[in-house]
Amino acid sequence: MKTLNILLVDDDSVDVMNVQRAFKKNNVQNALYIARDGRQALEMLRDGTVPMNNRLVLLDLNMPRMNGIEFLRALRSDPELSTTPVVVLTTSNDDRDRVQSYAHHVAGYLVKPVTSPAFVELMAALNAYWMRVELP
Repeated sequence: MKTLNILLVDDDSVDVMNVQRAFKKNNVQNALYIARDGRQALEMLRDGTVPMNNRLVLLDLNMPRMNGIEFLRALRSDPELSTTPVVVLTTSNDDRDRVQSYAHHVAGYLVKPVTSPAFVELMAALNAYWMRVELP
């Protein structure tokens, strides 16, 4: 079975804990790296902190320093990183955010559920899907 290198980009420590808890409940064995904003995420991708193979970014949109849309712009304009798959995982249900995200070629746009069981279920489905997808 392949291993994914998942970079979670989120400044909210409660949301980070929810993802970690959902991974644990679903017995997700993939490596999870945490960046608190877009700048830190780009650094981690560029310096190899997150291994190059089988990368997946889970991206929140509302963050300080460099928000999710700014991160997507920078990621897609970098020849070394431009093909990195990104799934937006946000509380924003705003159509403008959704349109802008898809304009930057995200693989999906997921609105974080508010209940813990729904969030755990969402993380299980996301992991199952990405374990079957062939990544660049």
